[in-house]
Amino acid sequence: MSLVQLEYIVALDTYRSFVVAANKCFVTQPTLSMQVQKFESLLGVKIFDRATQPITPTEIGAQIIEQARVVLQENKKIKEIISNQQEDVIGELKIGIIPTIAPYLLPQVISNLLEKHPNMQLLIWEYTTEDIIQNLKTGVIDCGILATPLRNDNLIETPLYYENFIAYLSKSSKLFKKKTIDVNDLENENIWLLNEGHCLRTQVLNICRSTQNNRIQSLTYNTGSVETLIRMVDANNGATLLPELALGHLSTKQLNKTKYFKEPEPVREVSLVTHKNFIKKRMLNALKEEILVVIPKTMRSRKKKDVIGL
Repeated sequence: MSLVQLEYIVALDTYRSFVVAANKCFVTQPTLSMQVQKFESLLGVKIFDRATQPITPTEIGAQIIEQARVVLQENKKIKEIISNQQEDVIGELKIGIIPTIAPYLLPQVISNLLEKHPNMQLLIWEYTTEDIIQNLKTGVIDCGILATPLRNDNLIETPLYYENFIAYLSKSSKLFKKKTIDVNDLENENIWLLNEGHCLRTQVLNICRSTQNNRIQSLTYNTGSVETLIRMVDANNGATLLPELALGHLSTKQLNKTKYFKEPEPVREVSLVTHKNFIKKRMLNALKEEILVVIPKTMRSRKKKDVIGL
């Protein structure tokens, strides 16, 4: 049994394809396939059911793969011990972030982080919440920045800030002249939403749940972009809800269309999330520090009891 064989079965479980797993491991497909078969012969069990498409682990194979992930993670701790003795923060950090946070948070954070720690290598993907959870589980990414709580015992959530939801209204809305609005004021408003799979969509629906007569747009426009929602309101009337950090990217004309909610304001919690076996603590702390630098102090002091659930 070797660490390489463990890496191969973990990669095969992650990507469910011999070709893709081999590419990710930088070997040929026959090499990876042969090593997996040798490992199965050594153990005397079948780890993967090759009759399914995509391939899936057998019942005992899933248990073996789970333990293999633990062994590989423990092995990486040796490098982390050495890294902790170095003055600079060095290494690769793979980050998953939801699209309703990325454009408003990351540009300044990345700039500051790489200026302070030029030997860090950042790999960043925009994913839905479900994809981030899955990729944390399989080790495709090291950490996620997303709305919480997730209520997953295998993940560790470190809250970063609490962000208001802000209503964005068309000029034709009856609410346009109000200084602040109540959630119940959304009754009879046509609400533009993100497509399925985005946690912001779920949170907006939860906010609107208390108003029985509010209407979701009959036109189905599948988008993962908050910017698109803004443009749809501008061009087609109706309303949408924006995360508070998005306000910094609006024009003066657009800011005039925003309305804060009365107390208690609907709020989402944004956290740095890792798998419970995560070991790159120095890089994670460096990322956390730079996020907190760019987040307004008022957004770090919200109470968790106000958070809208996913």
